[in-house]
Amino acid sequence: MSDLTIEQIQSALAQKLPGRSAQHKMAPQPLPDMLSRWDKPTDCRNAAVLLLLYPHITRNSKQEWHILLTRRSEYPGVHSGQISFPGGRHEADETFQATALRETHEEVGVLPDTVTIIGQLSYLYTPPSNFCIYPYVGYVDQRPDFQTDMVEVAELIEPPLNLMQDPTIRRHEIRTFKDGVPRNIPYFDVYGHKVWGATAMMLSEFLTIIN
Repeated sequence: MSDLTIEQIQSALAQKLPGRSAQHKMAPQPLPDMLSRWDKPTDCRNAAVLLLLYPHITRNSKQEWHILLTRRSEYPGVHSGQISFPGGRHEADETFQATALRETHEEVGVLPDTVTIIGQLSYLYTPPSNFCIYPYVGYVDQRPDFQTDMVEVAELIEPPLNLMQDPTIRRHEIRTFKDGVPRNIPYFDVYGHKVWGATAMMLSEFLTIIN
């Protein structure tokens, strides 16, 4: 198991969150006319996600805490095929925490009553889809028997926490989008997957907190 205990992670999450300063480390270079992701608009759509921790055997046959990431299915939308935490749109009759747990259950089959929530991260606005995202951190005592929704989830990615703490997986590239403007995009290289955008920014805050 990773040297960090759940109690240590929970204690760290209970302190004042670093917020923008930690998120900014992995923030894509914005377009000149893009709305600031640091300003929460009044008309944004609310969503919640879950950073799920669970014990699992690593590729080196060692038991460690792992983080669940998913690769989205391809669809006509701005986040098609991207790496993300399980989560989705908030419904009016539920709390944000309930949204994160419900969406995780719908996407990967983890039962809400098996997850212990140990903290939150700072909310994050993502301009391309106009979502205000509320991230929660939780854990389960053993690796779940994941049951993926094949419509929403193309692949599960299960990096150990120690890998995510390795600074050598933080990289960047110049990417040109449909607008034709080259932009600097930082990302985590996780088993060949490029974890960037809002997910990378939330990961950056979590890793800053536990480090």
